[in-house]
Amino acid sequence: MGSDSENEKSIKEKKKVVTLAPIAKPLAGKKLCKRTLKLVRKASESKCLKRGVKEVVKSIRRGNKGLCVIAGNISPIDVITHVPILCEESDIPYIYVPSKEDLATAGATKRPTCCVLVLTKPTKGELDQDVQEKLQKEYQQVVADVVEVTSSLF
Repeated sequence: MGSDSENEKSIKEKKKVVTLAPIAKPLAGKKLCKRTLKLVRKASESKCLKRGVKEVVKSIRRGNKGLCVIAGNISPIDVITHVPILCEESDIPYIYVPSKEDLATAGATKRPTCCVLVLTKPTKGELDQDVQEKLQKEYQQVVADVVEVTSSLF
């Protein structure tokens, strides 16, 4: 028989299965999701991140470019349905990740986050050259993967 801790782990894993919104396409796979959340974490550390629907929409309308990461388990879905359209009009790549909680953890917030916009440079101030290059390199890799997933979808 299994121990109690094994049973608790299996129950937590079952709870972790999330209900995805029907519009959550293109959805990041396991590997791409991990890399995307890692990029969000690094962007958060270097202050190159806009969190929440209001900030993301404002940044897109102002002409800021970046990668939009949207959570796939948002309820009600009407909260984020306009974000992918804005991204497509502005030629900003976007990807859905399965969990808003994981997105918030990567973005260094305690509240679940609907969407974030990863910018290539901070809105205020400057980054060190080596930090900027590392962030830019990882950003380019993730964006290339997102574009590949998106192109195979359409």
